[in-house]
Amino acid sequence: MNALELLYRGKAKSAYLTEDQDLLVLKFRDDTSAFDGEIIVQLPEKGAVNNQFNAFIMSKLSENGIPTHYVERLSATDVLVKRLDMIPVECVVRNQAAGSIVRRLGVEEGMAFDPPLFELFLKNDALNDPMVTEHHVEAFGWANRHEMARMYELTLEANTILKGMFDNVGLELVDFKLEFGRFHGEIVLGDEFSPDGCRLWDKSTGEKKDKDRFRQNLGGVLEAYREVAVRLGIVFDT
Repeated sequence: MNALELLYRGKAKSAYLTEDQDLLVLKFRDDTSAFDGEIIVQLPEKGAVNNQFNAFIMSKLSENGIPTHYVERLSATDVLVKRLDMIPVECVVRNQAAGSIVRRLGVEEGMAFDPPLFELFLKNDALNDPMVTEHHVEAFGWANRHEMARMYELTLEANTILKGMFDNVGLELVDFKLEFGRFHGEIVLGDEFSPDGCRLWDKSTGEKKDKDRFRQNLGGVLEAYREVAVRLGIVFDT
């Protein structure tokens, strides 16, 4: 499947039209951003690493009954996906407190949530991705209550699957965000799942193995991503 016209350019991926109106090619770039795009740097090979990482996770979720937009990986940096009508809301699951919730509510980092905490944020960098409620989502027509219920259900199912997967390799899945869209009337998981969009802590040492290494200037960002992938059994072909 050939990539044709550029459809949009995001912070870390570009989407291209194809000959099939139901399919897109996503290109994972080496761009790495933080603080709603205020800081952007290039990390060589990061796009290829995240593309293969995402392909592995999406395949595992699909195998466990989660509908995703993933079709197949085309190259080191390119993936073929279903073209979704994206819902402009990020679904965030928190198994432990970290990041914005610590700043917003003054809770201690690492505080456990049982059951997991579910939050919604409007996907809008210009507004710093403000937190919203299901009532906002319905009132502004971003999604109806049935779609929201399905997004909630799928997000928690994904959390159960992924939390167990990472736990088995000595990692705590602290939190993550998912985005959804519509495909021929069905709610489908879109975007990506990689260390860019989740927090992973080593269970023994507490060391951060995710994008916080970039946000907090800890160094070794790509090395941490690769380490997580290797623990999961991903064999890189790049």
